[in-house]
Amino acid sequence: MDWPAALIAAVALPAAAAAIGLAWKSRTGRVRTVRSAGRTGDEAAAPTTADAGRDLGVATEAFGDSATLVQFSTAYCSRCPATARELASIAHDYAGVRHVEVDLTHRPDIADRFRVLQTPTTLILDARGATTARIAGVPRSNEVRDRLDELTGRTRVPA
Repeated sequence: MDWPAALIAAVALPAAAAAIGLAWKSRTGRVRTVRSAGRTGDEAAAPTTADAGRDLGVATEAFGDSATLVQFSTAYCSRCPATARELASIAHDYAGVRHVEVDLTHRPDIADRFRVLQTPTTLILDARGATTARIAGVPRSNEVRDRLDELTGRTRVPA
């Protein structure tokens, strides 16, 4: 390999890797709105917390009256314990909001059903148990609070 080609490769490869890393980092932790899939017939009925509880393997009593933060974790996830503490703290600040943690370590069926490709992954469910938002990676607290403000009708002064 001649030196101009080597120089180009030495500059281009790290630049491409940095661009890909920055693009990935900008998407991680963001709240993404989930649109309900078009359903017909008997499936057109609105979801309920009983349906969500059955799908997640969680008791219906674990869901909040206004919203629920569902965190998917695994035993080997290093960021999951801190995420669980943060989401529990956020849920504690809102009346009618609860945090539920679902361990996927031995439940690949749930991971497949909800298309969880990384942990932590968080779903924000409304009062009916319908998924309104999805967060892949460690959630950004201010975005979670903004979404909960919308769901609960709460207003707060931005910090």
